[in-house]
Amino acid sequence: MKRFIVEDDFRQVFPDSLIGIVVCRGLDNSIRNEEEYREMLKEAETEALKHLTESEFSENGPVKVWREAFRKFKTKKGARSSIEALLKRVQKGQELRTINPLVDIYNAISLRYGLPCGGEDIDTFVGDIKLTKAIGDEDFIVLGEDKSSPPYEGEIVYKDDLGAICRCWNWRESVRTMLTDETKNAFLCIELVDDSRRSDLEKALKELSDMVKEKLGGTCEISILDSENGEAAIEP
Repeated sequence: MKRFIVEDDFRQVFPDSLIGIVVCRGLDNSIRNEEEYREMLKEAETEALKHLTESEFSENGPVKVWREAFRKFKTKKGARSSIEALLKRVQKGQELRTINPLVDIYNAISLRYGLPCGGEDIDTFVGDIKLTKAIGDEDFIVLGEDKSSPPYEGEIVYKDDLGAICRCWNWRESVRTMLTDETKNAFLCIELVDDSRRSDLEKALKELSDMVKEKLGGTCEISILDSENGEAAIEP
């Protein structure tokens, strides 16, 4: 049985963090109606403007809280949270392109709620998945590159037995585990630095789960990991 584990060394840095996950099984991620997903993303981009009320981009809530979080561990120069990257595009008026249904869905949820969302293909995982501090020698290859770029020692990462899955917590993912049109079983996550927006997290997780089931079929199971609950099963 594969598990997702939030390890103690991560929890020591972010004791009040909440990691919401949706484990999806039996999906058809090859379903394509590009115009439908393009419209979904456009609507989410409009909704995201509610998170951009400050004239100084870095002072907007979702951006500020994650910049502060990234200062608590060693990061690659210029690395920013996934939600900041999305909101920056919205601020600049740059439309998101469709990628595949799962990615489009979680990007839309991310924009609506101002929370980092991500996803990986469960069938590519080797062993348990851990949110932890990197040793510094983990294999990590991103899309478009053929050379490994290991995380720094102490960097917050998602990893399995073969290497890092996502660097700098939610900055950039490995090509090895990314969601594709062939994905049948998916691990989706939404992250909070602290529990101040727990109700938003719960709503976002439910909406994410409902949208996946409605559009792609299969089953979805929601879990929230906190200081009292540090692991969840991701595969029977």
